Amino acid sequence: MADAATGAPQIQGTLPLYKKPEPLNAQLHKGKGLKYGDRPFDFLNETHFVPVTVGEFASAGGDYPIIFLGESKISVAVMGLQAGENLFVDSKTSEYAPFHYVPAFVRRYPFVGAVHTEEKDRFTVCVDTQSHLFSDKPDFEFFDADGKPTEFTQRAIEFVRRYESDVAVTQLFVDRMKELDMFEEQTTRFQPRDQAGNPVGEPQVVATYWGLSLKKLSELPSKTLEELRDNSYLGAIYAHVLSQARWEQIMARAAFRAGEVTSSSMSRPTMAPPPPEA
Repeated sequence: MADAATGAPQIQGTLPLYKKPEPLNAQLHKGKGLKYGDRPFDFLNETHFVPVTVGEFASAGGDYPIIFLGESKISVAVMGLQAGENLFVDSKTSEYAPFHYVPAFVRRYPFVGAVHTEEKDRFTVCVDTQSHLFSDKPDFEFFDADGKPTEFTQRAIEFVRRYESDVAVTQLFVDRMKELDMFEEQTTRFQPRDQAGNPVGEPQVVATYWGLSLKKLSELPSKTLEELRDNSYLGAIYAHVLSQARWEQIMARAAFRAGEVTSSSMSRPTMAPPPPEA
C-alpha cells in the first residue's frame, strides 16, 4: 500500500459497510448526492454486527447483545449469528425491523470522518462513492449551485463530528476497562430442545467474545466504584451486562428466519467462560 501524502486525511480503524470512501469535494461531487429509494438498508443486510459507542449502550442494549471484539476490544451490537446475515434487515424488502434502535454507525452511513495526519483535531467528511445510495440523480444533493454544502450535507457533517467525539469517549471507556482488568472471555451457549421441551444433544456454542466481568467489578475498591459511578462508566457496564439477555431474541430470530421452531423450543442462553485449558 502506497504511503499517504503528507497531511492527507486518513480513515482510522476498520470500517464495516464502506467500500470506497472519498473526501467530499465540490468539484468532483457537484450534482451528486444520495437517493434512498425503496431499499435504504441494502448496505446492511449482510453485516452481522456494527460498532456502537458507549453512550448508546443503554439504548442499543435493549435490542442487541453488546460485546467487545479483538485485541482492541471494539464495542459492537450483535445483529446476526453468522457473517453475511443481518437478522434485523429483511433481505427481500430491505426494511429494518420496526421499533428497534438503529445504531449511529448505521445512521451515519454513507458518510464517515477522516482525520488529518498532521492535525489530529481536524477531520474531513468522506462519502462512500460505491454505496447503492450514492447517485447522479439524487434526492438530496451534496452541494448547491454555488458549490456550497447543502443543508442536508451540513447536517451530515455535524452528525459525523458528534459521532467522532463519541468514538473518542468510547475509547477512553475501553482504555479504563483495560486498566482495571475488567475484561474476560465469555461464551454464549444454548440447549436445543424438542417439541416437548426435552433437551436434545449437547449445548451448542453460539459465540465467544470479550465481556465485562461483574465479579471483577464487585472486587474493585470503593473509591474506584465511586469514580466509575461519577463518570457514567458504571451505568455503561451494567447496560452491557444486561444486554446479554438479548441473545435469546437473536437466536429466536435466527430460528424463525430458518423456518425452524421459534423461541419456545429454545432454552435461555447461558453465559459462561470457556472451559479451562488442558
